[in-house]
Amino acid sequence: MTTSTTTSSPPLSHIRTRPYPFRVAEMLRQDGMHPVLARLFSARGVTSSQELAVELSALHAPSGLLHIDKAAVFLADAIAAQKKLVIVADYDCDGATACAVALRGLRMLGATVDYIVPNRFEYGYGLTPEIVDLTQRTMAPDIIITVDNGIASMEGVAEATRRGIEVLVTDHHLPAATLPLARVIVNPNQPDCHFPSKNLAGVGVMFYVLLALRAELRQRGRFDTATQPKLDVLLDLVALGTVADVVRLDANNRILVAQGLKRMRSGKMHAGIAALFRVAARNPQSASPVDLGFAVGPRLNAAGRMDDMKIGIECLTTDDEGRAWTIAQQLNTLNMERREKEAEMQDGALAILDTIEVSDSTTLCVFDDSWHQGVIGIVASRLKDKFYRPTITFAPGGDGTTIKGSGRSIPGFHLRDALDLVSKQLPGLIHKFGGHAMAAGLTINAHDLPVFQSAFEAVGKHLLEPAQLERLIETDGALEDAFYSVDFIHLLEQQVWGQGFPAPCFCDEFRLISQRVLKERHLKLILEKNGQRYDAIWFGHTDNLPSRIRVAFRLDANEYNGLTRVQLLVEHIEGLN
Repeated sequence: MTTSTTTSSPPLSHIRTRPYPFRVAEMLRQDGMHPVLARLFSARGVTSSQELAVELSALHAPSGLLHIDKAAVFLADAIAAQKKLVIVADYDCDGATACAVALRGLRMLGATVDYIVPNRFEYGYGLTPEIVDLTQRTMAPDIIITVDNGIASMEGVAEATRRGIEVLVTDHHLPAATLPLARVIVNPNQPDCHFPSKNLAGVGVMFYVLLALRAELRQRGRFDTATQPKLDVLLDLVALGTVADVVRLDANNRILVAQGLKRMRSGKMHAGIAALFRVAARNPQSASPVDLGFAVGPRLNAAGRMDDMKIGIECLTTDDEGRAWTIAQQLNTLNMERREKEAEMQDGALAILDTIEVSDSTTLCVFDDSWHQGVIGIVASRLKDKFYRPTITFAPGGDGTTIKGSGRSIPGFHLRDALDLVSKQLPGLIHKFGGHAMAAGLTINAHDLPVFQSAFEAVGKHLLEPAQLERLIETDGALEDAFYSVDFIHLLEQQVWGQGFPAPCFCDEFRLISQRVLKERHLKLILEKNGQRYDAIWFGHTDNLPSRIRVAFRLDANEYNGLTRVQLLVEHIEGLN
């Protein structure tokens, strides 16, 4: 194993109260909003109740996406000419849901369409020349449509064009300086696109393309508003992909997620999503973004991480409940295997990091030649959380010479831009890279890892101040005693929280009544404030706490033996003695 230098001690953590504009909160309260919600929403940048609208009519119009009208005309002409379309998908949850949305939506609109998803271990990511060759040999498409990939596929698009296959790129990843020469590109992050929401997931972009295509077909007289296909049936898929890809839940994405959750809660979801809820032992009648991000999404993602995303896509596209349940059970088994592999890899990484004590490091890179490509991203996320540094974990690339890295970052360090800086400073070092501010991937030669580590650390030292390497636990301050209630928790659960619109985290001072360690890993606490006692749990900690503590916590409705009680899920504790 090889690693960069880092401190093996946990980073300093501080509790901070998130500021909020009092006048805005008061205005929201006067509009009839719950006083705590008014404070929470104003602290997250909401300035009017209209920004919290979740009706589909409040979505930004598709016309704001650059080239979407061209894409609609292109696809409508292809449908009229009965051309064969093939979706080239990605192997994560966003890619799988985008593929399912494309397949279901395009078929509803009259297209002849099939799909292919690259096996990450054999072909890697995106529309490569090898995937173009495989697609032509096995499916003979007239048109290739990429979902959740393609914006960096210069060579693949060129190869498709050379073979007479037209390409429509739908993607949301950040583009490089050069764009592929596709027939049409729809991506809110491409140059000159002024779409108000740059945060659409890949599945969201594809949903918008379908909305534009339906409008074009309506204009051509294929149907009217009364007889047109109902694309809102796809919103459970859109919500799942949007949450699982951890894109920012701006106002537009919150609408997509809220509408998808509404369908799930009313039982109007696809057979595969219902089966994934069931196998995860989650209740879709109370579906939340947490369910999608931490129960349903990981099981779907496990297909692409451990095996082949084809079974995940089949789960989302079958209408046979029995078949969906069988696949969901397979995905659950794969997810258990993924957890075991992740724990093994994380233990290995921590073992080597525990031997290193260099306090001035800003980044972390870890490689082991026994690691699994499909799991390195999760391990990077775990290490990033523990050490609070931009982290890249590498696994063998499968060809004997390259290694593939998956990175996760911290606020204030744009990971994709950092890789771009390394690439410009040392041309040829990185074979390819792509991603977002908080997550990115790359490929390098195995023997170049020390050079990359050094260059990446230099970028980290240039861009990061020491204070940025100290974890801030942002809270919403104290919560009035009256709202430590199951009813208030249910009110919070009805809202759409997520990336960029964080779930409420409160903070207050408590007297510690008792503490005990559960399963040698977690702290079970009884806390007291103003004469009221509360159960609390701090996962992953066994600290011996003083009698007076400041606690950052989330509210949880804990059901046990038929009773539902308020429980505090501890985020951080500071001693006051």
